[in-house]
Amino acid sequence: MKKTLFKMTMGLSIMVLAAQQVQARTCAPREDVVKRLAETYGETRRSIGIASQGAVMEVYASATSGSWTITVTLPDGKTCLIASGQSYENLAEALPPNI
Repeated sequence: MKKTLFKMTMGLSIMVLAAQQVQARTCAPREDVVKRLAETYGETRRSIGIASQGAVMEVYASATSGSWTITVTLPDGKTCLIASGQSYENLAEALPPNI
């Protein structure tokens, strides 16, 4: 029983440390993230929205390569990369009427 509890505690500790390392690599000051997306991938902001707890969600994309990135900027100014991919397309669809 003690060995099992010890293993579970160690496993949880390793997962917490790994999560902190991932966050450290994918979050940075907003101006640094925006500059890197522009210079490295040719991405510019395409849309923006307010998320929960005062966070700002933005979508960046490149018209040339089709790459895209979704970021969330927290109230403290730190911007985190949430998702990225290829084959970005702008859609000109009409929004449904408010009901």
